[in-house]
Amino acid sequence: MNNPQAYTSSLENSHANTHDADTKALGEESLAPQETRIMGRISYLLAWFGGCVSIGTFTMGSSVVGTLNLIQASVAIAIGCFVIGAALALNGAAGYKYGIPFMVQARSAFGFSGTRLPGLVRAVPAIVWYGFQSWIGAGALNMVSTTLFGFDNLVFFFIAFQFLQIGLSVMGFQGIKWLENVGSAFILASLVYMFYSTIERYGDTLSTNLLTMEGSWGLPFWGATMLFLGIYSTMILNVSDYAREHKHGTGPGLLTTIYSMSILPCTLFMGLIGFMVSEATGVADPIQVFSNAVDNTPLLMTTLMFIAFAQVTTNVLNNVVPPTYVLMDVFKLSFRKATVIVGLLAFATFPWELVKDGSAAGLQIFVQTYSAFLGPIFAVLVVDYYLIRGRNLNLQHLYNPQGPYQGVNYSALVATAIGAVVALSFSAVSWYASLIPAGLSYYLLMMYWPASQRFRT
Repeated sequence: MNNPQAYTSSLENSHANTHDADTKALGEESLAPQETRIMGRISYLLAWFGGCVSIGTFTMGSSVVGTLNLIQASVAIAIGCFVIGAALALNGAAGYKYGIPFMVQARSAFGFSGTRLPGLVRAVPAIVWYGFQSWIGAGALNMVSTTLFGFDNLVFFFIAFQFLQIGLSVMGFQGIKWLENVGSAFILASLVYMFYSTIERYGDTLSTNLLTMEGSWGLPFWGATMLFLGIYSTMILNVSDYAREHKHGTGPGLLTTIYSMSILPCTLFMGLIGFMVSEATGVADPIQVFSNAVDNTPLLMTTLMFIAFAQVTTNVLNNVVPPTYVLMDVFKLSFRKATVIVGLLAFATFPWELVKDGSAAGLQIFVQTYSAFLGPIFAVLVVDYYLIRGRNLNLQHLYNPQGPYQGVNYSALVATAIGAVVALSFSAVSWYASLIPAGLSYYLLMMYWPASQRFRT
């Protein structure tokens, strides 16, 4: 190691947790290799289950109305979830084995300074989703207040709801674990009820329009699988942030199953509900969709509270942790300070512009665009870990800013750019299209470009 002092300071003035999992303090998070693992298999599955209730899934379901029939939509969702599960297991292997977060994992491929690119690409969509889902949750709370008390002030509920989530976020993974585990049962019961209510109310219309239409098994179908996959492509990138909390002893096959089975139920129910109700009503906004799907005040209140609660479980796990770790890495902030800053940044995302009453086009374009950059980075990380490193990482190098990974690895940047250009040329399947060009380019550059020699150490 070239500089032991730099190695020590690069642990972000933190210590690796060495005490028992049950005693890990709230908000006790760092970028150091994780020794304290707090989630077993069931707890980890439930955490992903509760954290994947993205209201954007309703909108993605709405966006494929008119191009797919009900069977095609169901298969597209299932394929998307399986691909997500496999990708999560692949890219999360380094974090699971070594206990390192995404920003540390990326140093071997991009370099210490180069990690700012994947960090930015990961952080920006998370913050935008954070703001969007907080706006949706605030809208649900505002409708509850308007119905029960006559108080209608969406801006007030948006601000209050955001500060509530900031308060929950500073508790770290110990708080996240219990929030997700406890909330899973309520989320599943609510989704089952909403699916039943949708069939009960719109069954005749749906059987006429969605089952008899021809639809497409071609490019629109595969584009739909990418839309549902694209919602979670952000988490595919930084899955190591979560895998480092899972206890050792779970093989790759079982991990793939855990990821797929935790994501599939919520995605299937929510995607099909959005798909069916939008077909029947022509409305893409989730709040209005649910308002149309229930026929009495108590059921409406339950549904709206589910929407609000689902935003909390998803935001705290999937939209707070990634940008928080990015800020910790770039600006050397503590976990709690970084979570507060991320929460404040979400105010500036203008979430009301992403989905309007008659169209989900804004959110669809957003997902397709950022997926074009997330796919290439995912390909670079996987090729680096499995083909270049042979699944063996040197932690001293990863935490030594003066070591072989200092600066920028331009092979990773060039490969990412190549993959992004290809992806943007095939926007409907951008994530898929980017993988081979980016991965192959990175491998060839690492093998034959002299400038990348020191990164092969």
